[in-house]
Amino acid sequence: MLQVTFIRENKELVIERLGKRNFDASKIVEDVIQLDEDRRKTQAQLDNVLSESNSLSKEIGNLFKSGQAQKANLLKEKTSQLKNESKELEELLNNKSNTLNELLYTIPNVPHESVPEGNTDEDNEEVFRDGDIPDLGKHSLPHWELAKKHDIIDFELGNKIAGSGFPVYKGKGARLQRALIAYFLDKNTAAGYNEVQVPHLVNEASAFGTGQLPDKDGQMYHATNVKPDLYLIPTGEVPATNIFRNDLLKLNQLPQALTTYTPCFRVEAGSYGAHVRGLNRLHQFDKVEILRVEHPDNSYKALDGMVEHIKGILDELKLPYRILRLCGGDLGFTAALTYDFEVFSTAQNRWLEISSVSNFETFQANRLKLRFKNKDGKNQLAHTLNGSSLALPRVLAGILENYQTEENIVIPEVLVPYAGFKTI
Repeated sequence: MLQVTFIRENKELVIERLGKRNFDASKIVEDVIQLDEDRRKTQAQLDNVLSESNSLSKEIGNLFKSGQAQKANLLKEKTSQLKNESKELEELLNNKSNTLNELLYTIPNVPHESVPEGNTDEDNEEVFRDGDIPDLGKHSLPHWELAKKHDIIDFELGNKIAGSGFPVYKGKGARLQRALIAYFLDKNTAAGYNEVQVPHLVNEASAFGTGQLPDKDGQMYHATNVKPDLYLIPTGEVPATNIFRNDLLKLNQLPQALTTYTPCFRVEAGSYGAHVRGLNRLHQFDKVEILRVEHPDNSYKALDGMVEHIKGILDELKLPYRILRLCGGDLGFTAALTYDFEVFSTAQNRWLEISSVSNFETFQANRLKLRFKNKDGKNQLAHTLNGSSLALPRVLAGILENYQTEENIVIPEVLVPYAGFKTI
């Protein structure tokens, strides 16, 4: 959530940058500024009434002590009026504050200056590419056919148990999945990320804190038969970032770096075609996440470090990949800047997104009330960052498709110690 102070002091910049998202913020920015002015005026009126009431209460006490009961009783009538007035002002203030917050919740984050113009994913800017695309010949198969041929992933069985989008991993498919999780976590912890295991359900406050609500309301699985309501997590970012909700960190406690493995659950709009077949789009999938809480002065350097870290993992897996800087129209609601990693699926002849690495600046921290004491001893909002390291389904799809031969599927060398086998 954007800070009102930032909007008020950077009105033109906010409108201009949000324009990169194709979001016309001119009216909503004016509404926010006006609501904030009204709220502050109401707060000032309330403060004055409370101050006058307190002064009268002291005066009444002194009058009673000095035996001037008649004067004291007359003033008590005045304090009763002030009490009613203060209640009305408190109610008005709460209404204005709630209306202001509801409005702020609808405004996306301001894009970083480096975010390119654009409307769709076709306008994203490629900033890096590496890895050789293998020549698989005319007999190459997409991963859903390879999975059936080698009996390692059963999509039909998953459909029987839960519905489409819930695959069952079998035999070496399950072991390869487990190997990838362990490998990703080991790489992350070796890079200084502290591993945590987090709940797979979160409350409404947590979903609001990281920006899933209200923006993605209806896209999360929602458990309503418990009180309070709980949501199945769409990503490990949500519970892991909420570890720091309402925290006031010391300066020497920054940065914070965490990694977590979780299953993820997402309600996806139904569609058909090869782009959503097999592992390309699922309702339940596994993901290893990295996140950081940083001093604002260091967050973009940290973002570059996260990008380099994920590049190192893909280099070891020897998968062809590219990195895109997302354009304004493709940027997530909470992000100021996002880099997407995509692996090339040779059998499908298309790029598959496997990671998004984002700097949210203070957008999440403002919702989370995540602050730190700066060197001047003042409370300051931290910056939060997050990245997939990595999402498993499309990495697995990329391995199955790019490492296939006519006889088998070769396991990337770096994964063999984790998997315990060299081929499927």
